[in-house]
Amino acid sequence: MTAITSKTKIALLCTLAIPAAFSVSNAAAKTLVFCSEGSPENFYPGINTTGTSFDVNSQIYSRIVEFERGGTKVGPGLAERWTISKDGKEYTFFLRKGVKWHSNKNFKPTRDFNADDIMFAFDRQWKESNPYFKVTSPNHSYFNDMGMPDLLKSVEKVDDYTVKITLKSQAAPFLANLAMEYAGVQSKEYADAMLKAGTPEKLDQEPVGTGAFMLVQYQKDAIIRFKAFPEYYAGKAKIDDLIFAITPDASVRWAKLQKGECHVMPYPTPADLDTMRKTPGIKVMEQPGLNIGFLAYNVTKKPFDDVRVRRAVSMAINKKSIIDAVYLSTGIAAKNPIPPTQWSYNNATKDDVYDPEGAKKLLAAAGFANGFKTDMWAMPVQRPYNPNARRIAELMQADLAKVGVTVEIKSFEWGEYRKRMQNGEHQTGMMGWTGDNGDPDNFLTTQLGCDAAKPGGGNVTKWCYKPFEDLIKKAVAITDQAERTKLYEKAQTIFKDQAPWFSIAHAVQLTPMRTEVIDFKQSPFGRHTFYGVDIKE
Repeated sequence: MTAITSKTKIALLCTLAIPAAFSVSNAAAKTLVFCSEGSPENFYPGINTTGTSFDVNSQIYSRIVEFERGGTKVGPGLAERWTISKDGKEYTFFLRKGVKWHSNKNFKPTRDFNADDIMFAFDRQWKESNPYFKVTSPNHSYFNDMGMPDLLKSVEKVDDYTVKITLKSQAAPFLANLAMEYAGVQSKEYADAMLKAGTPEKLDQEPVGTGAFMLVQYQKDAIIRFKAFPEYYAGKAKIDDLIFAITPDASVRWAKLQKGECHVMPYPTPADLDTMRKTPGIKVMEQPGLNIGFLAYNVTKKPFDDVRVRRAVSMAINKKSIIDAVYLSTGIAAKNPIPPTQWSYNNATKDDVYDPEGAKKLLAAAGFANGFKTDMWAMPVQRPYNPNARRIAELMQADLAKVGVTVEIKSFEWGEYRKRMQNGEHQTGMMGWTGDNGDPDNFLTTQLGCDAAKPGGGNVTKWCYKPFEDLIKKAVAITDQAERTKLYEKAQTIFKDQAPWFSIAHAVQLTPMRTEVIDFKQSPFGRHTFYGVDIKE
């Protein structure tokens, strides 16, 4: 396959129905096309929960600290340096000077980034009195699920370029939490201008950030177009134009990649991988995934309030057949709520044994000798941790029928699906998680902690179990990794005993792309970011 030529670019732009005003005017401009899998929830990272949205917003916004490209190490971002007090509770951030904001038709910044913007980033998610707290949505899932409202004692502006954050208690992952996508910083000046104009929603619909790329155009379910921000504080991106060609179907993404209509695609169909690897002009990057796919049992709904029922259902499902049929060579069986690549993984726990007869006996002991009826929600989209939820649901449905459990498979549009599951409307439902910061707390607290079990929270089992909660709370408040590991290992044992999930698989992270793409780095968090990426001439 040949590289994407200027003629191909022009044809592609016409295909995507981009208005003439947005066409590439400089024939030498470098354009990278990413065949993304869906539309973002919105352009405000503080209320987003999906990698689809984070892929978009990570191009636009910067954070006070940043993860290194392709890794989990935290380094300078909007703060060029910081100090931490001896007791681990006070963080003082010294902000960069001269950081420029994007602009759009509604807003032209009159000042550079400063401490007011950091204050706004916290206040908007933390304080209900902030006029932007409920704009777009009041559900700041990450901020709340990680217990930030209870952890923060104060956020103070020392001067225009210094911010001091004081915690109520020590929190080992705090810096890494600040490097996550939800913490993208918006312009306080832009927010004030839109509030004064009576259009506060434009802050999240027509975003302005300090990131490597500026939003130029968005057409839902069709295209997102960005241009490199020439005044980006770390230096202009190597590519000039970045296009997200929204392509929900994996087979269509693959066809576009082969034809040269896009350079990079996410989430390939496992069955296509052998062909991809053999196709000239295509390379497939892969690495172990920091993720997990699971079936959540809603412990607030009968009969899943009974741990015997949860264990019985897990025993009735043939995990190996699911992985063989759906994940193929791209997944490994999951037994713990964290992946094997995560430090503190407890390899001593025993996985669920496939035992239909044992499941029948356990159901009978729980009062369900004749079985029962339940729903099973299956996500409508492919995710990094689950290549085909509908097919998995059908396999589970067949397995459970053998022990007398009748399953009705349900699904909704992806945004609605997540919202309803987070509100606990399901009895059982498939979900998953890709780590955000390289810390076990990011899995255990956000997916299984009590704060996250509240309506709208990410703990879709709604399981709040004090022995487990005590361990993860204790672990986050100390910094010694060996001690934290011991606590997390115990927490995993409790998780396995109480069975709030049926853990399905950890998927390999795969990124097919054209060979002319230079220096794309896979993120351990499953993100697709394009600063630092180049294209061969």
